[in-house]
Amino acid sequence: MINITTAELNTLIATFIWPFSRILAMIATAPILGNPSIPVRVKLGLAIMITILVTPTVEKSLPSIDPATGIGLIILLQQLLIGIAIGFVMRIVFVAVEMAGELIGLQMGLGFAIFFDAQNSGQIDIVGRFLGVIASLAFLAMDGHLLMIALISQSFSTLPVSIEGVTNATFTTLAQWGEEVFKAGLQLSLPVLTALLITNLALGILTRAAPQLNIFAVGFPLTLSIGLLVLALSMPFYAPILEQFVQDGLNLMMGILNIGKIDMP
Repeated sequence: MINITTAELNTLIATFIWPFSRILAMIATAPILGNPSIPVRVKLGLAIMITILVTPTVEKSLPSIDPATGIGLIILLQQLLIGIAIGFVMRIVFVAVEMAGELIGLQMGLGFAIFFDAQNSGQIDIVGRFLGVIASLAFLAMDGHLLMIALISQSFSTLPVSIEGVTNATFTTLAQWGEEVFKAGLQLSLPVLTALLITNLALGILTRAAPQLNIFAVGFPLTLSIGLLVLALSMPFYAPILEQFVQDGLNLMMGILNIGKIDMP
């Protein structure tokens, strides 16, 4: 008969529940992995599998604290915050790309073409949805999802489970990273916005020169055609920008987890 004391049972629970909470929080908030279209059972299974794999490297550094106490609950909350912070960093990349698509769609006259975005549980412009799919494919091609799993696994050695986790500096860094949404969104949409601005100026001059011209009958097809054309011509140049933005996000994640920077493969 196997006898397990209360202390041993608490140690077994802490060895699993604390790393599991960090990993599950990252999976739930990260792009691709946290997509609502993925069944919850798959997410839980992935988190459990990763936790089982990293547990042998974590158990030696775990604090000897009862997980059912107040301090144990604080540690659990810290692990959740770390996982959410890691997923939030990469989610910003996709939000910036979708924001660029919304700006482009609004200027092209496709602001009425709205789709429901299951990932963000809200509505999104059709061009934003298209660029979001392109960003998702590029992220998978860069093995970004595998790098995130590798980072969260390595984080237990550089940022061990303890009562000290996310600091005020971390929240400040995340807030500053949020500024990149507007910068990157404008950078990605600038070529199309510039072309559409020139088109609208030309239409304004044409309207003044020929007042009898129906601007609504001519302007909408023209701005739509030019916007799609410039968007198609700009697509090859989006790849290096997306790659650099994803790399910046990964480097920021490594900075939060106290891991040295790496270069994208």
